[in-house]
Amino acid sequence: MRSSVKMTSIRLDTKLADDAARVLGVKNRSEAVHLALREIVALKKFKDLMTAHGGKLKFDAHGR
Repeated sequence: MRSSVKMTSIRLDTKLADDAARVLGVKNRSEAVHLALREIVALKKFKDLMTAHGGKLKFDAHGR
């Protein structure tokens, strides 16, 4: 997958971004924003998958 990273300017709550970076264990605000965006996209895809297939999927424990 090709990464598309461009410079942009947004208004950002810097305290919130710093808190997110600390909680997420990343080095800076940019990494925190990128990780948060990836997480919210993954969560939305997961929710859509569960809505479409709710109750029909079986998850086996690792190592069984």
